[in-house]
Amino acid sequence: MGLIGGIITVLLLLVGIFAPLLAPYGPNVIHGLNAMEGPSFKFWMGTDWLGRDILSRVIYGARISLVVGLAATLIATVVEIVIGVLSGYIGGKFDLIVQRFVDAVMCFPALIILMVIISIIHPSMINIILVLGVQMGIGGSRVIRSAVIGIKENLYIQSAVAIGAPTWDVIRRHIVPNIMAPIIIEFSTRMPAVILTEASLSFLGYGIPPPSASLGALLSGSARTYMFQSPWMVLWPGLVLSVVVWGVNMFGDAVRDILDPRLRGGIGRYGLSKKSLEKISNRSNLPSDVIKAD
Repeated sequence: MGLIGGIITVLLLLVGIFAPLLAPYGPNVIHGLNAMEGPSFKFWMGTDWLGRDILSRVIYGARISLVVGLAATLIATVVEIVIGVLSGYIGGKFDLIVQRFVDAVMCFPALIILMVIISIIHPSMINIILVLGVQMGIGGSRVIRSAVIGIKENLYIQSAVAIGAPTWDVIRRHIVPNIMAPIIIEFSTRMPAVILTEASLSFLGYGIPPPSASLGALLSGSARTYMFQSPWMVLWPGLVLSVVVWGVNMFGDAVRDILDPRLRGGIGRYGLSKKSLEKISNRSNLPSDVIKAD
């Protein structure tokens, strides 16, 4: 599943980069005489109520999902590193104050906070990226803080402090490199959540404004009005969104299984293969069912 998710993730990257070359038409080109036309050789996924090619709009919608997913996830990673590392390493009253602020943010439903903030500011791609990145970075700082607390008492860090190394050097040379595994895991598993959240906001009317072809926006508005007459208008965008989120999520889950020390070796929670069980059984003179149970 991780391999399939990786293939889907790579395809998403390629579609996002080469969207102008892959789309047969522009995302907002109106074919007035072909409104609500079903899938055909000319329009592979049919057309919407205005006569726009759904395939072209889905391709550009995947491009928007890729841009928002990568940019917001990158911002969230930076925010959680700053908050988590400083809070976990400095500790004391600073950690207490910061964590109460994080608690206050996390106690509210994330989607409600995003809707309120975006309704106050002007909805645009940049604003949505910033709001999603900061909001998810604050919540994800707990994981980074826990990782920092787990290593800050190690001897190599205490030795660096004892010889008078500045705090910034300790963080840059000793703390951050040793928590890269949870940082990479957080990055890979957060991206599908960002894509799905952006689609939810666009579906509710708080996302990227039209005429941008966001996957969530393709499922709302007039598409809901005509979905029973032309089901392909919501079928294809919904299917693409589901496949993209599932693929990126499986890829992130596989990355976590590989990088997690408790699941090291690529075995993870999927278990050993039959051939691997037979090899270990032959070497240890133990039945394969005993090895699998252990």
